[in-house]
Order: sequence, then structure tokens, then C-alpha cells
Amino acid sequence: MYDATGELIYVGKAARLRDRVGSYFSSRPQAPKVAAMIRRIARIEVTVVGSETDALLLECNLIKAHRPHYNVLLRDDKTFPWILCTAGHPFPRLQMWRGLRRPATGRLFGPFPNSYAARETLQYLQKVFRIRNCRDSFFAHRSRPCLQHQIGRCSAPCVGLVDEAAYRVQLDAALAVLEGRSDAVAAALRERMEAASAALRFEDAAGLRDQLAALQEVQSQQIASQPRVRDVDVIGLAGEPGQYAITLLTVRDGQSLGTANQFPAAIGEPEATLAQFILQHYASHSVPSEILVGLQLPDEASVAEALRTLAGRAVHLHPGERGLPGRWLELAEENAREALRMRASRRDLIAAGLAEIARLFALPAPPERIECFDISHTGGEGTVASCVVQGPEGAVKRAYRRYNIEGVQAGDDYGALRQALARHGAHIVAGDLPRPDLLLIDGGSGQLDAALAGLAEAACEELVVVAISKGADRKPGQERLHLPGGQPALTLPPDSMALHLLQRVRDEAHRFAITGHRRRRAARFRESVLESIAGLGPARRKALLVQFGGLPGVLKAGVADFERVPGIGTALARSIYDHLHPGA
Repeated sequence: MYDATGELIYVGKAARLRDRVGSYFSSRPQAPKVAAMIRRIARIEVTVVGSETDALLLECNLIKAHRPHYNVLLRDDKTFPWILCTAGHPFPRLQMWRGLRRPATGRLFGPFPNSYAARETLQYLQKVFRIRNCRDSFFAHRSRPCLQHQIGRCSAPCVGLVDEAAYRVQLDAALAVLEGRSDAVAAALRERMEAASAALRFEDAAGLRDQLAALQEVQSQQIASQPRVRDVDVIGLAGEPGQYAITLLTVRDGQSLGTANQFPAAIGEPEATLAQFILQHYASHSVPSEILVGLQLPDEASVAEALRTLAGRAVHLHPGERGLPGRWLELAEENAREALRMRASRRDLIAAGLAEIARLFALPAPPERIECFDISHTGGEGTVASCVVQGPEGAVKRAYRRYNIEGVQAGDDYGALRQALARHGAHIVAGDLPRPDLLLIDGGSGQLDAALAGLAEAACEELVVVAISKGADRKPGQERLHLPGGQPALTLPPDSMALHLLQRVRDEAHRFAITGHRRRRAARFRESVLESIAGLGPARRKALLVQFGGLPGVLKAGVADFERVPGIGTALARSIYDHLHPGA
């Protein structure tokens, strides 16, 4: 279904097209979102396929490719994190991996439901087995052990404190734990400890004892362990049309790795929503051998066949009715209900804050869109203006913007704000950006005047603009709200919902500005030092930075190190060294 501008707004499938399409135009009452969609429909296109499985896969692919407004389910397209064991190095490392493409070499373990679970697992493995996590370029240029060795999380193979054979023993044990064979690893450690003790090598025995204790601590923190169960995803759903929560509980090698929540913007029945979620999710993520669901799917056989096609092998899709699978399913559904309750609570807090803001600034209704600007720089260098957006559901991150400030005197925050608001206001006047209901400026009356001047340049003066400054002690709760036209500043009580919301938006704008400034400064610093070297083009500059792990490594390298970089000969290596070390 397309609207008048040609935008794809909805994708659906039907075995009986006449009945499905006719249901949208019947006289019976429709849900508000369905009614809104029907008003936008300008034309309908039909694709005929050979089977229900083909229809499911085509629907899933079209939704992923075009993200139609009325049936996009997955708002977060991030891939799930994995743990990667690298290959091609005498001392392989363990690192977190998150990407659409699998690495060309190495082994992947996972996926983990979130980055916290993956990082926590990495920390446990480093604590127990002391496996390195540094980059190869960092490893190659160490002359003494780093901090990770000093705190007991690395055996320092970079400086020869452990040989390749001993390191491999520890690595194999860590990989065995990732494969779900931690009991076998514990038994092997216990045997080695007893053997060391019998041979009167008490220091070795004590080290193995501590390692075993740390491993047992890790095992005790794993939940719902059952070695016979391999890879299972447990999917629980809670809520009602338009307000669903879906929890994905990930079980790998019989161990629960935690949960991840999604909030589908779906208006269909729970069973249809769950089926659509499954197909969209596994179109871009690995399919386990078993999937537990708590509802009877309307096209269960077709969904299972589609999953088999995606995975290239059999996939068991069924409800977990008893035993441990049943408890997993109960846990997933309870997590979904709790996620929905927490989301509703956050929404209520935001709604209360927006209602209070409307009363404070005499707005006709609670603001649907709040924008906040902040400026970040270091000594006037690399100035960046940030714009973050807050809506009734929370931060609207896809609407965030940054403006690189040019042509303004170094350190002139007022000039930077004026330029940023003039450019932003021009986009609003041109219709490229929606008009905010409230424009918030991080700063005092000076920043407020600069922002108003910038908007005036763009002929965008009919906006409600407020500045928020920290109090005398710069502590939260002492903020002052500055209004245009010489009005007295407002000071809200510390328990004000409006103040809490404005503080969060202000802090987010500050964070976003600092992040942008640091990236710009880092890029400029790298380029300014290397770009001025004759004969060193973009490809060679990139090769240098990759080889040495960044500019600090380049500055420490010698002529012989530069010669080993592909594309850099002896003459250029000497030229680079002389440029970076004048007078050496």
C-alpha cells in the first residue's frame, strides 16, 4: 500500500486477497492506527508467489528493506553481540564482535542478548584464564606488561611471561567454557591442582586452586543450566495491540545468557504479531535449533518452513509446556510483562513532565517535540553544536543532529549558537525539519539571546525558546530557566517533574555535543599530523594507523617499523620518521 507521494506505508500477505483487503474498507469500526493508515492509501500493488512460505519471506524482506510506517516491528536494527576468538596469531585474543558480516577467520561464540552479557562473560574469562584482549598492534609494541597483567587479567604473553604452549592450555579451557563444557574444565583444573600438590609444587597448586575457585564462582552465577539442551531461543509476549512487549531469552549450550526486549508497533492480534516478529528477527540473526513460543501461531507450519529455509536445516518451533522449557517460557513472559510495566511507568513520568512544562510556558498542549542545543569545544578548537530531540515516548535519537561550526572566533559560544540556530531555523522554514513545540538552550540569558538572533536570521521567530542554566553551586536541582523578553528567570522546586525532564534533555544534549566534538578533534588531529607528509596519501595514512593502532603508535615507531607497512619503502619511511621527529 502506497500513499499519494509514492511512499510505501504497509506490506501485508493474504491467502484470500479479496477478504483481506476488503476488511480494511468494511463499515465496522477500525483501530485508530488502521483508520489513519486507510486515509493515506492512494494505491495498492500485488505480488503473487507460489506458497505461503514464499509469502512470509517476501513480506519479511520488504518490511526490512523499506520499513513501512504501519508495520515496522523492530525499531532496533543492531545485531546481537558475539565473542570472537581470533585466528592467525600465536597468542589469540578474545574480543566482543558485533557486525552484520561474520569475520573471515576465527571462531564466534554466542549470540549474547546484549553487550552487557557479552562483556561480563569476557571479564569472567579474563579473570579466570588471563587471556589477552588487546589489539595485535598494541601487543606487538609492548616492552613491559600493561595494567591488565598487573590486576591479574592477562598473563602478559606480549613480553614473554608465558610461552605459547601454556597460553594455549588456558585458551582451550576458556573456549571449552564458552562451549558449555565448564564442568570438564573444572575437573581438569582439580586434577592438575592435586598433581601439583603431590609433586610438592605448592605455589602452582595454589594458583590452580584460585583459578578453580574463580571458575566455580562463574558457574554459580549461571542460571538454568542444563547441558543436554543446546541452542534455544525462548520468546515471550505480553500486552495488547499497539502496546506489545516481546522478550527474547537466549539459551546457549544449556545456559541462559539473559534477555533482550522489543516493543513492536503492531496493531494485529498477538499470534500474528509474534509470527511476524519471529520472521523479521531471524531474517538478520542466526536461527537456533529450537525456538519456544507461548502462543499458537496462525501459520505455524509456514513459519517453521520459512525458518528452515533461512537456517538451511531443521528448526524445532514449539511451546514449552513442562519442565525446564516451561520455566524458561514463564520467565520470558514475566520479563515481557515487567518490561511493559517499566515502559508504561517511564511514559507516565514523561507525560507528567510534559504536562507541567505546558503549564509553565503557557503552551496550548503538552509538547510533542522538544529540541535542545548545546555547544562543545576545547579552547575554541573543533566546535560542534548538538541538537537532541525529546518526544512523548522518550529520546528520538534518529532525529538527533550535529552542526560543525566554522567561521566563528575561537571560544565564541554565542557566535557558535547563533550560527547553529540560523542553520537549523533555515531547515525548519524550508520544511526539511518539523517545528519544535519547545526549543531548549543549554546556557543562560546570553546563550538565549544568541539563539534568538540566529532564529531571526532564518526568519524562524515564532518558536517558544527557553534557556536552562546551572545554579550558583552548579548542582542538579538549582537550575534557572531564562525566558525571552526580559522576563524574570524561573527556579523550579527540586521535585518538579518538568525540571527532571528538562535536566535529562539538557544532559543528553551535552553528552551528544561532547561525543561529536571528540570525534571531530580526533579526526582533525590525525589528519593534521600525517597529511602534511609528502608522498603519504589517504591509503598509506590509513595503513599506518591500522598497523600501529592509532597515532600514538605511529609516533613511537621507528624507520624499520615503517618499512614493514605495505606500500611504504625505505625512502618514505625515513621521510615519515624525520617529519614526526624533527632534529632527531
